[in-house]
Amino acid sequence: MTKAEIVAKISDKLGMEKGDVQATVESFMEEVKSSLESGNNVYLRGFGSFIIKTRAEKTGRNISKNTTIKIAAHNIPAFKPAKVFVEGVKSNVLIK
Repeated sequence: MTKAEIVAKISDKLGMEKGDVQATVESFMEEVKSSLESGNNVYLRGFGSFIIKTRAEKTGRNISKNTTIKIAAHNIPAFKPAKVFVEGVKSNVLIK
């Protein structure tokens, strides 16, 4: 599902203009992004958490030059779904 499809579904469901819904969705995504960039996690009860994970320093390989490189410790954004969300997906999505 794309952002445009999400906007269309919400617009149809709530009877709002697509432009207003798109502005709201984009504002939500921008707030989540800016919160994570400033070091704060975002918790949405019943949905999940957008969190910052810290990756430790590790040694990698450059296979084209056959050398080892050091990858510095860094932070990455991650999503951790709520238990209710996970159970809903487990019970409703059919295995293909």
